[in-house]
Amino acid sequence: MPKTAKNRKGSLLQILAVVLLLALAVIYAGGVFYYHSHFLRGTVIDQVSVSGMTVQELADQVRNYSLRITERQADGTSLEETIAGKDISLEYSSLEPLEEILKQQNKWLWFLAAGNAHETEELVTCDEAALEGELLKLQGFQEDFAVSPVDAHISEYTPENGFQIVPETEGNELDYERTLEAVRAAVDSLTEELDLDEAGCYRSPQVTADDERLLNALNKAQKYTGVTITYTFGKNTEILDGSTIAGWVRFDGFEAGLDQEKVAEYVATLRKKYDTIFRSRTFQTSYGKEITIDSGDYGWWMNYTQEAAELAEMIENGESGERTPVYYQTAASYEKPDYGTTYVEINLTAQHLFYYQDGELILESDFVSGNSARGYDTPAGVYGITYKQRDATLTGETYETPVSYWMPFNGNIGMHDASWRAAFGGDIYKTNGSHGCINLPVSVAAELYGYVEKGTPVICYYLPGTEAVPEESAQPEAGQNAAAPEG
Repeated sequence: MPKTAKNRKGSLLQILAVVLLLALAVIYAGGVFYYHSHFLRGTVIDQVSVSGMTVQELADQVRNYSLRITERQADGTSLEETIAGKDISLEYSSLEPLEEILKQQNKWLWFLAAGNAHETEELVTCDEAALEGELLKLQGFQEDFAVSPVDAHISEYTPENGFQIVPETEGNELDYERTLEAVRAAVDSLTEELDLDEAGCYRSPQVTADDERLLNALNKAQKYTGVTITYTFGKNTEILDGSTIAGWVRFDGFEAGLDQEKVAEYVATLRKKYDTIFRSRTFQTSYGKEITIDSGDYGWWMNYTQEAAELAEMIENGESGERTPVYYQTAASYEKPDYGTTYVEINLTAQHLFYYQDGELILESDFVSGNSARGYDTPAGVYGITYKQRDATLTGETYETPVSYWMPFNGNIGMHDASWRAAFGGDIYKTNGSHGCINLPVSVAAELYGYVEKGTPVICYYLPGTEAVPEESAQPEAGQNAAAPEG
């Protein structure tokens, strides 16, 4: 009886089912056979993926392994170098643990199973000394290749730009320990590529341009060098500005400060240039002869220590402006002569005194100075009146004398009235002089007292050839007595 179309279709389906089952059986059997010698998908041994590999292939991979290393050059570009496994004796110490892992895997369910991760005890080994030797061959460890990192820092001062921050330089100097650790880890995991920059193997600058501590130091230094201070010494000026102050700025870590010794040295140059105390002077006497006077303590005398301290403080505060030095003692003029045109002139040879005010002779008088016979000669020199006092009492070992007008200029030596004297001038001083003071008639002392002030120059000198004759000595004022002990 002929087959119907329906029967034919059923037979075809049965044939196809049988074929499919046979194909699946072949595939399954092939998988079982394949994974009998190959690791299952997803199998990881010591962090190395071994999916589909045989033990021998894995051994060959280790034997043929090489690590490609990317290094940074000084200009920012990169280069590649290679460490070959054979050069460091890279190998499996034993294949048995690998074969055991292969044996234990469930190859019958290969189509379902995902391999496991396995850890062995240092199965992949290399010659550590050889590894370190290959590492040191890298360009990054060569002196002519490697550039050390440079911290951001404050530049030298220039008049155009002042102090500035110089940005850090990354360089390309490798840190040996970090590089060894990264390379060893790459070799252990059979990683084929290693970027030393990404692995953080380079030494880095410790200070960057945006470091707040560095910025604070820069601001402080700029504040110092932004100062301009002007000293005026008569017609001369000394301008202190950033170009000089910059040489006084010292950086200690992140601290900026002034070198106090440099400040003191600057003040010392001013003192040396403009102080006049204890220096020789020429003097045009009222007798028409110019002389040189070497002694005396008159003149500009800068308080060096205090001036240096105040100058430093002014700079540290960022203060600009005019400045007058701190003085122990001042003089009449910064120009020569420093005693100016208002002064007391005392000719100890002639025993005659002159007082000039603004160059005009206002007063003159004979006087009696220190007793020459007793060694009380009044010292020559240029001095300044220390102070003036009414109704003072002069005291010494052998005397106590009241005076109405006291004008000291050289320690205990001064000008004053001597009401006890009957005469002045001539050669009285040689045997009947004072203890060093300038004895004046009362009326002269009173008038002179009204003219002079603290600091008024007193110029004392001896001038041979101007000796007064006794007959020209001043006569006693009314009511005056003979000489009496005094200062």
